[in-house]
Amino acid sequence: MIRYTLECDKAHRFDSWFQSSSAYDALEAGGHLSCSVCGSSTVKRALMAPSVPTKGNKADLSAPASEAETALTKMREEIEKNSEYVGLSFAQEARKMHDGDAPERAIYGEAKLDEAKKLIDDGIPVAPLPFTPKRKTN
Repeated sequence: MIRYTLECDKAHRFDSWFQSSSAYDALEAGGHLSCSVCGSSTVKRALMAPSVPTKGNKADLSAPASEAETALTKMREEIEKNSEYVGLSFAQEARKMHDGDAPERAIYGEAKLDEAKKLIDDGIPVAPLPFTPKRKTN
């Protein structure tokens, strides 16, 4: 794994981890990078000093590294605490609630892009989450 400091065209700086430098290069060439602050797709590696871990200087990857990551962590906790995870049935459940065939409640889950577009086209209010939901298992 390799960590790069990235910067978008609006001067937002953020860190991101990649499997390798060639994995980063492939994502950059394919236009698959975006700013974690504003969503801009114009992202490049920023000038950074090398980080050489010493015996007592190990990075804590589980701790948020920025205010944006802290806010996203808090948002995720609130959504998971106050909503029902419906998994891959999100589109069907949202449609049932909209049609009055299921009780209205806060839900979150996963939907394919075409399913989400169809919900929006049909006037069903949905919004993408800025994180991947944790899949709950039995």
